Amino acid sequence: SSSALVPVARKTPVVYPALLSRVAAAFRDHIALSERVKDGLVYQDAFDGRDAVDKIAYIIKTSDRNLALLLGRALDAQKFFHDVTYDHRLRDSPNEIYQFKERLASAGANFTLPADQLLPAHEQHLFELPTGVFTLLTDCYSPTCTRERLCYSIACPRRLEQQARLNLKREGLSGGLEDVKGLKRSDSIDSLILREPGSLWIHSVPQEVIDSTPDLEKKRQEAINEVFYTERDFVRDLEYLRDFWIKPLRTQNIIPEARREDFVTQVFWNVLEVYAVNVRLCELLNKRQKQAHVVDHIGDIFLDLVPHFGPYVKYGAHQLYGKYEFEKEKGSNPAFAKFVDETERLPESRKLELNGYLTKPTTRLARYPLLLDACLKHTSDDNPDKIALPKVIKLVREFLGRVNVETGKSENRFNLAQLDQQLVFKNGEAVDLRLRDEERELIFKGPLKKRGGTQSESAELQVFLFDHAILMVKQKSKNEQYKVYRKPIPLELLVVASIDDAASARGGVVRPKSLMARGSSKSSTTTSSNQPPPGADKNKQGFALTFIHLGRRGYQLTLWASTWTTRKKWLDKIEERQHELRERSLVFETLPLSAGYFVGTNRLTCAAPFDNGNRVVYGTENGVYLADLREKNKVPVKVISAPSVTQLDVLEEQGILIVLADKAVQTFFIDHLDPGDAIGAAKRARKISANATFFKAGQCLGRTLVCVVKSGNVSSTIKTLEPIDQARGKKQPTIRKFLQGSNESLRVFKEFYIPTESSSVHFLKSKLCVGCTKGFEIVDLETLDTQGLLDPADSSLDFVQKRETAKPIAIYRIDGEFLLCYDEFAFYVNKNGWRAKGNWIIQWEGFPTAFALHYPYVLAFEPTFIEVRHVESGALMQIIPGNNIRCLFADS
Repeated sequence: SSSALVPVARKTPVVYPALLSRVAAAFRDHIALSERVKDGLVYQDAFDGRDAVDKIAYIIKTSDRNLALLLGRALDAQKFFHDVTYDHRLRDSPNEIYQFKERLASAGANFTLPADQLLPAHEQHLFELPTGVFTLLTDCYSPTCTRERLCYSIACPRRLEQQARLNLKREGLSGGLEDVKGLKRSDSIDSLILREPGSLWIHSVPQEVIDSTPDLEKKRQEAINEVFYTERDFVRDLEYLRDFWIKPLRTQNIIPEARREDFVTQVFWNVLEVYAVNVRLCELLNKRQKQAHVVDHIGDIFLDLVPHFGPYVKYGAHQLYGKYEFEKEKGSNPAFAKFVDETERLPESRKLELNGYLTKPTTRLARYPLLLDACLKHTSDDNPDKIALPKVIKLVREFLGRVNVETGKSENRFNLAQLDQQLVFKNGEAVDLRLRDEERELIFKGPLKKRGGTQSESAELQVFLFDHAILMVKQKSKNEQYKVYRKPIPLELLVVASIDDAASARGGVVRPKSLMARGSSKSSTTTSSNQPPPGADKNKQGFALTFIHLGRRGYQLTLWASTWTTRKKWLDKIEERQHELRERSLVFETLPLSAGYFVGTNRLTCAAPFDNGNRVVYGTENGVYLADLREKNKVPVKVISAPSVTQLDVLEEQGILIVLADKAVQTFFIDHLDPGDAIGAAKRARKISANATFFKAGQCLGRTLVCVVKSGNVSSTIKTLEPIDQARGKKQPTIRKFLQGSNESLRVFKEFYIPTESSSVHFLKSKLCVGCTKGFEIVDLETLDTQGLLDPADSSLDFVQKRETAKPIAIYRIDGEFLLCYDEFAFYVNKNGWRAKGNWIIQWEGFPTAFALHYPYVLAFEPTFIEVRHVESGALMQIIPGNNIRCLFADS
């Protein structure tokens, strides 16, 4: 009989598994860091033991968790990462939390960064990784050994694979990896034994006491005994810090005298205040233990002393700075490094490094609820501890909450201060991100890849999401500095789009994925589902995120996340923060007046409200429509049939509707408009002017005026009209006269000429202000004299003259001064045309086409967003994003 050899599929390890440096680099790339909680304390950038073993098993492609655990312990033996309490080595448990070792970014540098932040994958060789050879995973030393033949060496690492290929039964072989001690496949339970050192209660009391004590009470006494001896251990640990670290450092010449006291204070902070509280607690607990073999209660002692646990909060908030000063000194002071090495080798250190002791106060605080909860579980209802201990646990947890808050704040400040030192901007692009502001916060960070044809164009960027902006940087190989890749994007001006949306964004039309528009709620996530699409795990190309910076300084950049989950996390974090910003800066709210009606060829071009804002007329490509906003469910009705309506306004007192349609200005009496006779209404129009560019109605010289402007490339004719005195309610003309079109509505008041192109007209108290290519021109309507608003003698206004392309759009009188709004900037002048408010200026973020004033705010309208500024400070108060935004009407 013939039989075929079936080759066994062999999974190739991610890296050569015997070299610790390669495994370490791959481990740091693959492990997911997040905020973790242990015993009520929050740890940033952490991972758990089970995750660590999972990732190592994946990297070396093994199903033997014990083997992965051994390899992980080889890494932690070189302090590549550590248990957050520094109490033990790597354990295969989801309850044990670990962090990468913090290290100095460079020798003598003034900052540190967590190891996961320091360098992208391709630059890992630039700082220290664990080194060594893990012999169990090396290739066979025999040059004749191959995967297809059984090796002669019983210790060959390939032996298991070879026998599987040759269909040999494992149990029929002697030797091989399975006989190597510690490598038999089993759950690594040994690593989970958590027994605390210290004597048991039953070993410290006479036998007759044990015999007469019920089982439940025995368990309670063991729990109380654990409180006693762990408290004594903790006080001894603090005494070790005092006697073997603080005292020698203060008295010996290890640290230069000039900064010796400050160094000791920074590293150990108020640990002696914590000691003072716990010495008192320890004395009272010892006294209680000596009173009787069976301790009745301990809650009263804790109720007296726990309210004095304030020093724990103060210590926890400063702990990161202490570790930083310690590491910095160790890296730059050989005498101190020698002292550290010698002290940590003393028997009194119990083989625990100083960082382990520096975390003791916060971890001790976190253990109290666990220890006291164990006591409470075995306490009878008639014992006073049944009432006292829950109160104590509640108090301790409140202190823990405060520690977490203060620690989070100090970590945030510390990391931002370091980052602030590391940023390098391109020439002329420096931006003050105010990273040292008290309220500044780093919300999220991580690597995203950019793509391009060359290696420099295709690289990994580190992206930081702050509470106010997003920053993209490249790691510089020397000095561990961050080179700012593109200008930071304020979150108000950020749109995040998927790659298929980005093409339309160039034209200013963006289909937003993460916007600060009022309509988007916090719950509406940027992706349609919380589950990845089918095949997402097989996508080797990555998942695109297009960042769009709105406004005149804007740009667009597509970056790639390695996984669908990472992209979703970025989208969620950005949207969540934008939602918070939007709620905090909500000055104006957008409300729909009409939706889904003016679509297709019937495009809305202008609008004007009247009747105290209850009714509105709309201008479109094919006519004028009237709507009553009080009737929510009623659609607008067409009242005038006219082509290309571009502007309209209502003179309420006279009841006159002014319409600019097909370059002709016409008037209608608004009360005579009939929804059933739109064509007839157009025939009854009173034509005021032909070939008009625009018109403007307003108050000047105490009367209502309408200016009709015919603007050419080199000159403008401005005709000023006023309504014929025919207020509403007076006797109307007869139907015959009305049908004959003899209803005069406006008559000419003044007409004048300006030798330049005009773009806007504004009414002042007794004069007209015309916006034209030369700037703002003032026209005296009584004498028709014209002069420039800005006084050329004021040299501080030279910047306006130099910007010949700057277009004047609006002018507003505010507190006796004039706010001049151009499409690039806004500034104040006084009535004499001189600069007011010193160097006060607004540089618009976008390209405004229109403005509106709602004191104390000025609104600038551009196609992709509305910019809201405070007229006193010029501060940006709100951004309202959207698509194809136009200002249809602004009351002047």
